[in-house]
Amino acid sequence: MRIVVHGQEAFGKAVLEKLLARGENVVGVFCAPDKEGRPQDPLKLFAQEKGLPVHQPKSWKTPEALELMKSFNPDVCMMAYVTLFVPQPVIDAPKYNTFQYHPSLLPLHRGPSSINWPIAMGSKKTGLTIFWPDEGLDEGPVLLQKEVEIGPDETLGDVYFKKLFPLGVDAMLEALDLVRAGKAPKIPQDHAKATYESWFRKDAAAIDWSKSASDVYNLIRAANPQPGAWALYKGGEVQFFDAAKRDGDGAPGEIVAIDSDGVTVAAPGGRILLKRVKAAGGQKIPAAEWAASAGVKSGDRFENAPKKQA
Repeated sequence: MRIVVHGQEAFGKAVLEKLLARGENVVGVFCAPDKEGRPQDPLKLFAQEKGLPVHQPKSWKTPEALELMKSFNPDVCMMAYVTLFVPQPVIDAPKYNTFQYHPSLLPLHRGPSSINWPIAMGSKKTGLTIFWPDEGLDEGPVLLQKEVEIGPDETLGDVYFKKLFPLGVDAMLEALDLVRAGKAPKIPQDHAKATYESWFRKDAAAIDWSKSASDVYNLIRAANPQPGAWALYKGGEVQFFDAAKRDGDGAPGEIVAIDSDGVTVAAPGGRILLKRVKAAGGQKIPAAEWAASAGVKSGDRFENAPKKQA
């Protein structure tokens, strides 16, 4: 079976590594264009190291891009983390079409930040979907799904790197085996149950101290390690990373304790122990170290970020 891999970053590289390790016939690799000032894509570098042809179209919406896909005479295209829009003629060009990885239980959490949002929402489970993409956003029929638990203290990094990444790489190969055997289903998604969330960027990670301690803690978990939940201290931005939920009370945003474990902040219904933080222009450091250097004392307050003007 002639396989093309379309992907990027560490996930795409891991899929390619597994394919080559078991002797699959990978005939070409596609990845996103290089960005000035950024390291080259690890998928690109690994593919070149293995002597595979690598192409980086700036767009898949051109006749030339379609001909490029067809030129490999592929049986299947495996999309392993793709950010560029790919039109239907390119998706359909391989003999057995194209399947794609998405880190949520579709039709839930369609969109680009599908791991952050269920954690921020306090969900106890999520998962991954291998599906047959179409021109809609994460709307194509499902090939297979895998479910994982979200532990009460697990972060974005925990859920992705320890669960959805390794499970997803194996699921991509499982999907390939189903396609090869002619047993790959195309199960329609229930669009009535679909949810969509946009990028989980800085604005989404801003802490609102009027929210419950559970909501604040979930937001910190969902933004760790990226983009980092944040609030203001004496007008300066401070990002929160490693943290723990604690019992107790106090005024929302009030710093109620500082000790060797970190900085404890009150929120409605509980408290948050901040263990590691990052002030603007600095590095991630223990919260106790930051408090000492910034002259933080009990009774000080973290404030909400100012509301964006409409």
